[in-house]
Amino acid sequence: MKKVILSLALVAIATGAFAQKKVVSSAEKNFKKGDLEIALTEIDAALENPETKDNPETPLLKARILTKKFGLDSTNVMSTVETGRSALAQFTKAMEMSGNDKEGKIGKEVYKEEIPDLPENFKPYSMSTLKNETFNKAAVSYENEDMEMAYEFFNLMTEIDPTDTSSAFNTAFIANDLGKFEEAKKQFKKLIEVKEYNKLSSYYLLIQIISAEDKDPEEAYKYVTRARADYPEDKTLSEFEVQLLLQMNKMDEAMASVKAALASDPNNAGLLLRYGYLLEQSGDMDGALVEYKKSVVADPNFFEGNYYTGAIFLEQAKTILGKINDLSDDEWEKNAPTMTKQAEGLYAEAVPYFEKGLSLRPENVEIMEILYNVHVRLKNTAEVEKYNKMLVAKLGADWMEK
Repeated sequence: MKKVILSLALVAIATGAFAQKKVVSSAEKNFKKGDLEIALTEIDAALENPETKDNPETPLLKARILTKKFGLDSTNVMSTVETGRSALAQFTKAMEMSGNDKEGKIGKEVYKEEIPDLPENFKPYSMSTLKNETFNKAAVSYENEDMEMAYEFFNLMTEIDPTDTSSAFNTAFIANDLGKFEEAKKQFKKLIEVKEYNKLSSYYLLIQIISAEDKDPEEAYKYVTRARADYPEDKTLSEFEVQLLLQMNKMDEAMASVKAALASDPNNAGLLLRYGYLLEQSGDMDGALVEYKKSVVADPNFFEGNYYTGAIFLEQAKTILGKINDLSDDEWEKNAPTMTKQAEGLYAEAVPYFEKGLSLRPENVEIMEILYNVHVRLKNTAEVEKYNKMLVAKLGADWMEK
């Protein structure tokens, strides 16, 4: 009697296991037919059942079902991303259950390459498929100027394939544009650790984020130092180095750095501007003016060079006018006319630099006001009226009172 009961129990167990395998088999058939919701319901049941949940082929099948569902979803919204991320989780689970053996049966299925333009029935619905579909969605979102979703899909690609440097850069670049600076830094920092990767652009953007957004010039300088070791001939990094040293008030180091950089790149407008600034800060206004003017010669359309050159002329003119006010009556009678003429000459020299600056930035109200006041000083009535009209158009009739 005991043998009969035992036999019946074994039959029941075998029948239960067979039933669960039938559920998995049905899920696979529905997957192939495209009845994905039914297939998901069936495979979820199999993942709950003790007879089938520990078989790595079960999460693998769910991953394939989700990958197919992900590819067919053209809405390209966050729920689409989550479907893709769920597929990735199931692929990962299948690999873990099979000892992460890429050469084993499961591993070969998970990482099976997808040949482009395969008919749907021949697609492997592997990690390769998932990555390709994710890239397509990222590209479509980007073309549609949906930067938020482009970021999400490119970010998902970095999770699917952490070695894909293009996806990492795209994720970081878009994150930076969206103001997701922590996410951008994470990807850029990952990229600069890749030995064979051309990481110069990643260095540029990472340094700018840390300097401008984090306002941490010391940390940014560490990355500049590292970047210059990797790319010693890069001129932009030399400019970054000088700029950061200035932010840290390390004038001596900045002066040494800018001189060294200019020795190999004497016509670099940005470096010439910074050299001029250092000279200005040290009190050498004449030397600063020379360097600012050089920066404009190097690049006539360099806004900062034109602005700083004009500003030096104005500062020199104001200094002379200040000295006139300090003259005694006798000295005033003797020297004031000559000194006034000298100051007016400096005002006149500033004009073309500010005019060029305004042509480069036509909406710059500050330069309009400077030119208005300079022409008032020079008694250029037509020019005064010209800039007054511009300022009225921008700021209103009472702009002088604001």
